[in-house]
Amino acid sequence: MTRHIALGMLTPSSNTVLEPMTARILAPHPHITAHFSRFPVTQIALTPTALRQFDPAPILDAARLLADAHVDVIAWNGTSAAWIGFDSDERLCAAITRETGIPATSSVLALNAALHALGARTLGLVTPYTSDVQSRIVATYRAAGIKVLAERHLNDPGNYSFARFQEPDILPLLHAVAAAAPDAVTALCTNLRATPLAPAFEAETGIPLLDSIAVTLWHMLHLAGIGPARIQGWGRIFATGLQPTPHIPPYNPRLPRPPGTLPHPPR
Repeated sequence: MTRHIALGMLTPSSNTVLEPMTARILAPHPHITAHFSRFPVTQIALTPTALRQFDPAPILDAARLLADAHVDVIAWNGTSAAWIGFDSDERLCAAITRETGIPATSSVLALNAALHALGARTLGLVTPYTSDVQSRIVATYRAAGIKVLAERHLNDPGNYSFARFQEPDILPLLHAVAAAAPDAVTALCTNLRATPLAPAFEAETGIPLLDSIAVTLWHMLHLAGIGPARIQGWGRIFATGLQPTPHIPPYNPRLPRPPGTLPHPPR
C-alpha cells in the first residue's frame, strides 16, 4: 500500500499563486497532498508595521491548525527571513516542532539547503520586491558567504499584486541575471509565477533555477522521507539527488548554525 504524505504549508494571506501551483506539481502524485493554513500578510516592506506581520505568534497559531490534520511536515512558505535574517526562520521552525512535534522548514531555509548542497557561492536574484527590500536580501546573503552577482526586482510593495506578473514578465529577468554566470539563480517569492519556467530556463542556460515554491516542496519531501525525484518536469532541483540534512534541530545560538543555513565564511 502506498504511503500517504501530507504536507502542511503556512501561507501568506494575500498569496494566490502558491496553492494552485503546488496542486499542479503534485497532481500526478495523489498519495502526496498539500494542506494550507493562512495568516495575515498584505505588504512587503521594511516598515515596523510590515515587519510585525512576521511575528511568530500568528504563524504558530496557523501551524497548530495544520497539526490537527496530522501533516508529516510543516513549511513556512514565505521568504521574509531573506531580509529579516535567517535566524528568524531557524527559531520559528524550532518553535513549530517544539509545539507540534512535526518537522519544519521554510522557503528560505530550503533555498539555503539547496545552495549548500549545490556548493553554490554565487547567486542571481530575481524578486518582485522594492529596492530597499532587495538591498537587504543581497546584504543578508553576502553576510552568509553567498555573493549576488546580478539582481533584478519589480519594485512592487505587494504582496497580492505579485501574482499579476506573468511568465513573460519574469523570464527576461531570469535571463538578465543568468548573464552574470552565477552558480544558481533564484526566483525568491512564493507568490511569483516563476515555477514553470525552470525546465526551459535550465536547458538554455545550464544554471539551476531555485524557485521558492519548488525548492520548498523539494525540502519538504526530503523531510517527509520520500525521494523528490518522482517530481518531474519542474526543474533540476528535484532530479539532482541533492541530499540536505533530513531535519532541522532546535535553534541554539551557541551551537553551529542548523542545517538549511550557509556555513561558508564570506569570500
